[in-house]
Amino acid sequence: MSTDSPSHMNLKLLLPTEVLLEQPVTKIIAEAENGEFCLLPRHIDFVAALVPGILSFITEDGEERFAAIDRGILVKCGPDVSISAFQGIAGTHIDTLQALIDERFTVMDEHERKARSALARLEASTLRGFLNLEEPHG
Repeated sequence: MSTDSPSHMNLKLLLPTEVLLEQPVTKIIAEAENGEFCLLPRHIDFVAALVPGILSFITEDGEERFAAIDRGILVKCGPDVSISAFQGIAGTHIDTLQALIDERFTVMDEHERKARSALARLEASTLRGFLNLEEPHG
């Protein structure tokens, strides 16, 4: 009987235009809508929708590293953990990364909220216009 158990995971952080990072890690901490969670090499396969926040991971040499990520999806399948995010920034200083999240990602969410609100107003106005049209009765 084999007692082989994985000692690391292969973390890959994918952005729309690049692979931000790809390296073996021993621990990953990420944040979903219902809170933070931790992945270790022997955890079961897992999928989670991520919220903007700090991704923390421990490298094989024991260093804690960070990446600021926008919304995204995390998929753990065996030893492979892939994270696909809209935006991301890798770094070693958590304070700097948290400031970037607050500055960049939260502002983008506000712009998105305003755009959706404007679109909803436009749709309502268009619908009212159609309802006000009267066809000639003949």
